[in-house]
Amino acid sequence: MERLRYLTAGESHGRGLVGILEGIPANVPISKDVLNHHLARRQKGFGRGGRQLIEKDEADVLTGIRFGMTMGSPIAMVVWNRDWDNWTERMDVWQRPEEVREVTVPRPGHADLSGALKYRQKDIRNILERASARETAIRVALGTVARQFLEHLGIVIGSHVIQIHEAKSEFDATQVEDLNAMNEQADASEVRCLDSKAESHMISQIKEAMLTKNTAGGVFEIIARGLPVGLGTHVHWERKLDARIAQAMMSIQAMKGVGIGLGFEAGARWGSECHDAIYHDKERGFYRKSTGSGGTEGGMSTGEPLIVRVAMKPISTLMQPLDSVDLHTKEPVEAHIERSDACAVPAASVIGEAVLALTLADAVLEKFGGDSLEEIQAAMQWNRDNTL
Repeated sequence: MERLRYLTAGESHGRGLVGILEGIPANVPISKDVLNHHLARRQKGFGRGGRQLIEKDEADVLTGIRFGMTMGSPIAMVVWNRDWDNWTERMDVWQRPEEVREVTVPRPGHADLSGALKYRQKDIRNILERASARETAIRVALGTVARQFLEHLGIVIGSHVIQIHEAKSEFDATQVEDLNAMNEQADASEVRCLDSKAESHMISQIKEAMLTKNTAGGVFEIIARGLPVGLGTHVHWERKLDARIAQAMMSIQAMKGVGIGLGFEAGARWGSECHDAIYHDKERGFYRKSTGSGGTEGGMSTGEPLIVRVAMKPISTLMQPLDSVDLHTKEPVEAHIERSDACAVPAASVIGEAVLALTLADAVLEKFGGDSLEEIQAAMQWNRDNTL
């Protein structure tokens, strides 16, 4: 990231998850209620496990905000883990209990084996605690700060689930103008699906996964509106906006594929069916009637809606475990079972929104600079008023 930096720390069953966000300009109004609202959205969804009954995630802001306004200094916050009360001895920072049940059997599909070998850990818990998707709680908190910054610039983000296992939604969100209203409608669904027929099918697929002690993955779509032309650039590989978005999405635990616009579908179409013809009028300036490019061309935003689709694999922890090998004895054994969800695609869509907000905020700061919200708003207005 060029102008915005963030770090997270913490373990799934440690005291809490810590985040630091640096680069947000001064004078951005931040709502505590909005922070906690998006954290609550992340915890919902049919198919979530028992952990969500224990936790009630809230952001405890430590630095960088005063009287509900950013100061331009680094923002630090914590999301405390309520489940820590049940893990104080097993996750103690200093004192090792006399008896510790070590995790020695890796789960296929998880970071367990590669992490244990890489960091030379005999107890896989030292790997799985940090590799857990519980880390995304603090990323949602940090991303919500970036999101509120973007909203003051007229940039809005929304998402919905388009597939869980074999169940697919036919809802076309590319023409939706009010993304906040779309989010409210999606949040009212147990699976964040905007197609009622597909919603029922998705729920039945998750129920089947629960019944068979399995897990289900899927695909979600994120849309951003209000982007200016020219975020990102064609001049260097690491500064291309679509490349940055793809990296950000793939950094979310369990994500396996990212598509911008048509994405993988473009490989099965003719060029004339993929690219978006260009039009112009005095009111709108340059515009497109189609969304094949997904709002980016040549690594830059086009000003059209940004459309990102992300594929999530089924969660690695299975209640009917696959074959594995004990790390110590090297004997064959069933994989370790850790408390988990049957499906977390609806929650992943909310996480995707937050990660996209961080990426877009960085790109906005890169293009328009400024140490305060007012400077950036003025720069963006000048950019709109002075087109070719």
